[in-house]
Amino acid sequence: MSATVQASTATHRPAAASSSHERYFHDFASALRYWREKRGLTQLKLSTESGISQRHISFLESGRSQPSREMILKLGMALDVPLRQRNVMLLAAGFAPAYQERSLSDPELRSVKQALDFMLRQQAPYPALVVDRLWNLVMPNEPAARMMKWLLGMPEQAPIPRDGQINVARLMLDPAGLRPFIPNWQDVCGDMLHWIQREAMSDGPGSEATRLLDELAAFDGIAGAMRAPNLDSRSLPFLPVILKKDNVSLNLFTTIATLGTPHDVTVHELRVESFFPADEATANWFKAMAEQGRPPGT
Repeated sequence: MSATVQASTATHRPAAASSSHERYFHDFASALRYWREKRGLTQLKLSTESGISQRHISFLESGRSQPSREMILKLGMALDVPLRQRNVMLLAAGFAPAYQERSLSDPELRSVKQALDFMLRQQAPYPALVVDRLWNLVMPNEPAARMMKWLLGMPEQAPIPRDGQINVARLMLDPAGLRPFIPNWQDVCGDMLHWIQREAMSDGPGSEATRLLDELAAFDGIAGAMRAPNLDSRSLPFLPVILKKDNVSLNLFTTIATLGTPHDVTVHELRVESFFPADEATANWFKAMAEQGRPPGT
């Protein structure tokens, strides 16, 4: 493994080693009030959406009434609360979590793993990654692994760490990582941090998402890039990701897909990021890499 990848993974705590259900609220009342306000709903509107009386919602938010497990799950659905945070709401009210958080190696998630493998293979010869909600790398396809090794100067036979050992956001924004190879990194920065900020807002102070956001914001130049979006960029229907190394310039754009109607925290939080060529030269470079089994010119 290269020194760059080692530096990127050194401060990351794999998901398996972290607490599955960190508490971000002291009680259910504050959790309910937080999510109602975050969704921009009045108590009356939430009453209409959930079928629970406004008076009872008021009592729940003031702590005068205690919710049942079924009521918490009903409110979680009405407020479209992420599964992880529904578990947090249950814990805050003294109930056990309702949604499991399992590894993709779990036999019960075998079909999910097979579906992800299929999606990654179909994206070839172009790169694709499976990441979790904090952009920890779960699975890359072969073109993505080769591209990363090429950019980082890793030997072809070197493995790309998986299962959350690499944080893609950290690797892209770290001046010692991929950032020197991304000429438009400031534009990419704002888009990348949007996802982390959303998770941090959902989780609240002291969460793993908040700590990651603070770490990324501490990188040189990141805080300024967060405050100054580039409004003079070309009027494209997507954000381009430009990669440059030696005499090679690759122009890409990405799409992000999620798995529908999950009932497992891990599955709910997976993201499939697919890279597509934004010009013919980039498409030809990846096709040549697939034919040669290595990046062209190496």
